[in-house]
Amino acid sequence: MSGAAAHDCWKRIGTWGDRSCPELKLHIHCRNCPVYSEAAARLLDAPVPEAYLAQNARHYAQAKTVARPGTRSAVIFRLAGEWLALPTAVFREIATPRPVHSLPHRRDRVVLGVANIRGELLVCVSLAAALGIPGQAPAGLRLAVMAREGARFVFPADEVAGLHRFDDADLAPVPATLAHAQAVYTRGILGWNGRPVGVLDDQLLFHTLNRSLA
Repeated sequence: MSGAAAHDCWKRIGTWGDRSCPELKLHIHCRNCPVYSEAAARLLDAPVPEAYLAQNARHYAQAKTVARPGTRSAVIFRLAGEWLALPTAVFREIATPRPVHSLPHRRDRVVLGVANIRGELLVCVSLAAALGIPGQAPAGLRLAVMAREGARFVFPADEVAGLHRFDDADLAPVPATLAHAQAVYTRGILGWNGRPVGVLDDQLLFHTLNRSLA
């Protein structure tokens, strides 16, 4: 078969065509035919276009962008209209709402009372009150249990979004418009899903909560 006649014969009269090629009885499939093999060899031996080489050279010369996971992990949650974050290491569990029993002779806005979490009575605190955030109901939709250096607290949150990883370089400065009480406890502002999230200083926060019990 001539080169002209053989050009793409597998598409016209072969396996991918009308299958009228008489050689199919012998070879069963065009992949087994020497004409198909010779065409493949000619394709591989053909010179590579200069434009193709230049395009690939530009592609592989570009610096690779390596996606690196953040070195810090935090749990993002909401108190009223404020999105906040605390290090993942301080969280123990997220529980469903349950009764919070007030403590006698306590009128502290920060200490709400005690809640029974898996048979353990934990002091329930209002982070909203500690941070000066207005508008949160005393009983949120979730109760978050947190612990640090032996101190354990539970606090109501209106929403818990989950874990997020970041680097310190991702934190923006605390804006001057932020309420003073909240600004004191905020290490920086993290951008998350188009929202500003205040990353809290857990050491300072636990120090304040422990003082509230004194």
